[in-house]
Amino acid sequence: MATSNPRVIKFTNGYLLKDGQLVSEDLWVSSETGRIMSPQTAFYSSRLTADKVVDLQGKILAPGFIDVQINGSHNFDFSTPSPEFASSFAHTRRQMIKSGLTSFVPTVISTRPQAYRAVLPHLGPSGKARDFSEGSESLGAHIEGPFLSPLRNGIHNPEVLREANSWADVEECYGSSNLQNVRYITAAPERGQMMSLIPDFVSQGIVFSVGHSNATFEQAQNAVAAGASMVTHLFNAMRPFGHRDPGIFGLLGQSAPSTPVSSPKHSRQASISPSPEGSPRSSRRSTPRSSLSISTSVADLDDEARYRQPFFGLIADGIHLSAQALKIAYSAHPAGAILVTDAQKFAGCPDGAYEWRGEDRFVKEGKLLKLESNGRIAGSVVDLIDCVNNFKRFTGCGTAKALECVTSTPAKMLGKDVEASKGKLESGMDADLVVLDEKLDGELSVQQVWKFGVQVA
Repeated sequence: MATSNPRVIKFTNGYLLKDGQLVSEDLWVSSETGRIMSPQTAFYSSRLTADKVVDLQGKILAPGFIDVQINGSHNFDFSTPSPEFASSFAHTRRQMIKSGLTSFVPTVISTRPQAYRAVLPHLGPSGKARDFSEGSESLGAHIEGPFLSPLRNGIHNPEVLREANSWADVEECYGSSNLQNVRYITAAPERGQMMSLIPDFVSQGIVFSVGHSNATFEQAQNAVAAGASMVTHLFNAMRPFGHRDPGIFGLLGQSAPSTPVSSPKHSRQASISPSPEGSPRSSRRSTPRSSLSISTSVADLDDEARYRQPFFGLIADGIHLSAQALKIAYSAHPAGAILVTDAQKFAGCPDGAYEWRGEDRFVKEGKLLKLESNGRIAGSVVDLIDCVNNFKRFTGCGTAKALECVTSTPAKMLGKDVEASKGKLESGMDADLVVLDEKLDGELSVQQVWKFGVQVA
């Protein structure tokens, strides 16, 4: 750390986001370790005095925001290879953090194998150096495709979609060595043999998310039983809700039965348990990153796993989802709600038409982004704070609960290693922080951003 940075910082006279509430407490952080300090240790045991006191003047101090689905930013696309990819990615991260986005999961959409091999080596976790000057921290890549349903492809190029019938197909697509840089995958479990491959992803510490899928409710439930724990942009690019077949959305309304039930025919039989060390495809990591993993035994089905409610992403940009849809989803399973931007590279650009990868053109009109050829919604151009404000207004959930959807909940979804360091204002956690001002009408705005205990915006 630069010597000009204060060593111990005390935040006072504000409200901290803790356990779903805003509480009046002080927070101590260290710029040397980049972590939150225990106030008892700092003040009482070590008799430390703050090198810098930040008077919050009644403002809110929250953990740094985490966006688990973002396709690009500041005119840079995470899916498009280029000779300047590494330097452009670094520049973009330094710009992204100014909005309060201290960590993110760069999304790579459906493309060809050579493109995955070109970009994925750059998108792995970037926080090992714990350098605040690097900007927003990548937590590993999100690969959204190409194992998607052609019936629910959205803006994904149907010409590059494919099926996986074996793990070799997965490695051939992404490159086996690149999988260590992947945090989670979005795929349609009903396509090819993907359902049987879910345990293989999870055993490697890769979160499996159901998305761009025409799965029925029973197929979605089977995916959860096999280890899927996330749904990508709920409602968008999936079978619509039906009162007899609720589709993927039905996962939010289920709960474990009070009496044992027999397993549906043709379901994959597997049990969900903490990942055993030394599993066949986890040798590159001593501790698997996912909070769930699948045993290799298929003898006994854990019925409780089948009825677990997954996490789910919501694009609360005011365009992708209606206020009513957001409220219904959040009411069904508040603990699983994660706000995402699904932002494209054109966020922050002037309105107009833009070329995109030689396949189509994007048209940006304010906060709306669509394909010129067919008018389909093509991601968003908003910041995560915009989604928080929309979500608060549409659901009435309150400030603290809305902020959990961009802090502690995404951290929990991404795996135990992220949950242990991000998303909460607890002793030992990374000092990734945002200071927020709340107006009388409830609108939040980002006032300050801190990364590893150093103010960066």
